[in-house]
Amino acid sequence: MKYMAKLKMKKIELIALLTDSKKIIELLQRRGVVEICRNDEELPGANVTAVVGEFEKFRSTSAQALEVLERYAPEKSSIVNMFGGRTEVEKHSFGKEAMQLEKIMGTAGEILRRNKSINDSAAAISQLEIKIDMLKQWSSLDVPMNFKGTVSAAAFIGSVPFAANSAELEEKLPGGTSVEIISTSKEQTNIFVLCSRSVSDECGDELRKLAFVPVSENEGKTPLELISSYSEEISRLKKEIEDSKKKISELSDKREKLKFVIDYLQMRKDKYEALSSLGFTESTFVLTGYIPEKYTGDLQKEIESKYTAAITFSDPADDEDVPVLLENSRFSAPVEGITKMYALPDKKDVDPTPVMSFFYYLFFGMMLSDAGYGLVMLIGTTIALKKFKLETNMRKTLTMFRNCGISTVIWGALFGSWFGDIVQVVGREFFGREIGSIALWFEPLDDPIKLLLYSFALGILHLFLGVGVSFKMAWDDGRKLDAFLDTVPVYMTILGVAPLAAGILVSVPAILKTIGAYVMVIGVVLLVLTSGRSSKSVFGKFFGGLYALYNTATGYLSDILSYSRLLALGLATGSIAGVINLIGTMPENIIVKAILLIVVFVIGHTANLAINLLGAYVHTDRLQFVELFSKFYTGGGREFAPLTVNTKYIKFKEENSNE
Repeated sequence: MKYMAKLKMKKIELIALLTDSKKIIELLQRRGVVEICRNDEELPGANVTAVVGEFEKFRSTSAQALEVLERYAPEKSSIVNMFGGRTEVEKHSFGKEAMQLEKIMGTAGEILRRNKSINDSAAAISQLEIKIDMLKQWSSLDVPMNFKGTVSAAAFIGSVPFAANSAELEEKLPGGTSVEIISTSKEQTNIFVLCSRSVSDECGDELRKLAFVPVSENEGKTPLELISSYSEEISRLKKEIEDSKKKISELSDKREKLKFVIDYLQMRKDKYEALSSLGFTESTFVLTGYIPEKYTGDLQKEIESKYTAAITFSDPADDEDVPVLLENSRFSAPVEGITKMYALPDKKDVDPTPVMSFFYYLFFGMMLSDAGYGLVMLIGTTIALKKFKLETNMRKTLTMFRNCGISTVIWGALFGSWFGDIVQVVGREFFGREIGSIALWFEPLDDPIKLLLYSFALGILHLFLGVGVSFKMAWDDGRKLDAFLDTVPVYMTILGVAPLAAGILVSVPAILKTIGAYVMVIGVVLLVLTSGRSSKSVFGKFFGGLYALYNTATGYLSDILSYSRLLALGLATGSIAGVINLIGTMPENIIVKAILLIVVFVIGHTANLAINLLGAYVHTDRLQFVELFSKFYTGGGREFAPLTVNTKYIKFKEENSNE
């Protein structure tokens, strides 16, 4: 089968001189149209593990340096930076920058050394501050912390794990022992003990019985002297930190060069990894892979004109895992990301992107359903698309929201919602004029049942579209009877039930109900008689048909009811917008009312737009994934992953032609 939304893939086989291998790989990398396969033949490959490891090490070093630079000298962000995408460079400029690799790596090393100094100093400061906090408990001690006594007296400095006073402790120690309480708390008591040398051993034994813990400080200074010394060291370390931060900030002018090096090394790494997939002989190399058919002619002409090479293209075998690359019209391409978010089509699938695109925009606008909000989306996305050089994915995303904004304006105008009822509110509150409905169709809040029925009707059309695609796929595969029997009975059953079900909520002409009943009966009979046709027994066919009828009834009922979210989200947007406008007009004073309305209008409608924009996006996606895709789509394809310039900050100008 051939569906234009999926580009047809060709198998490419290239044989060229070994001396041209790196140049050809570089060319393929810049073109970005060939996915290279691993060499499965009995040809030896290139061992590039060491080289790739070196590139990755240098790239990681540069990336870490850039991260440090962003931490201490953050780049000023702007909306231009947000949407501007990668910086374009000429090929000759790229070569000049590459010549400065060693110098830039030196800058990266300097930044990382300074950062290590900052981290080491910060860790040292933390340790010193802990020591100072501990020493503050001993600040009244006027002897060095490592004082052990004199010739005739022994000293013990430490703590016991309980609250105590001097008298209590002296009673438990040998006679003549003096105990000075340095500080005390409920948990411990810090003490200075002085005793005669003759009883020092006995005194030490008694202290150990009291769970005495000597201080571990070996400095020959008093606590206050140590605190002063540590504080001076902290000040010195803080100055070192500030000096290192200043030096890092001074290197901020190297930011763009670091970005270049990161991308350059990534490209080199990708290039050598690609080389590892090739097969080599003594004088040639062999490359195999996949390429979209539309690029084959230009690529073959370019390579064969520059190098001694032979290129052949062939159709992939049926059992090959062929990658998928989508290409759609300007209308459908913006929602390719939605398809990819679910799953890419496999080789037997139709690309659902063009199938769902119209209904995607339709449902999104119907859920948001406020022309004012749609106008904000339309203006914002249009300015961004015109002003900024956007990356392909960002351009597609903004184009999708622009199209959704157009749909929202249309639905909002049909429903008469422009920032809720702001037109009526302003006319009534500030000009004393009652303005009626400005809806081009009707206001959902006045007739929600009408909108509910239209939601169900659109849902049925949406589901029928999916069933229709399933019909086409079966028909194109040669299963024409299956195509008819798997779809027509479903159409007839649902179409027959529709007027009967609508009659529960509104008045439906009797003739439509009668026609619906006959159509439904025919559809049900066809379902029961044909759905079990794969079974060999009569009972199997009959009960298989009944089971299919049950699945159709329950499945489609739940699917159709899901489209009530079109009503729910549309009403929510308008209702909340109306409440916002009401809050803004609560004061009696006309001036205060005007000021409050402006403030509430800006804040309230911004929040309402953000919340309901997210809701519309999520629920529109759900209607595609759960309701539509379940009728015909399997997915499971593998995305086309060509050798390309896989960069984050720069791109070649010649890339633009392939984007």
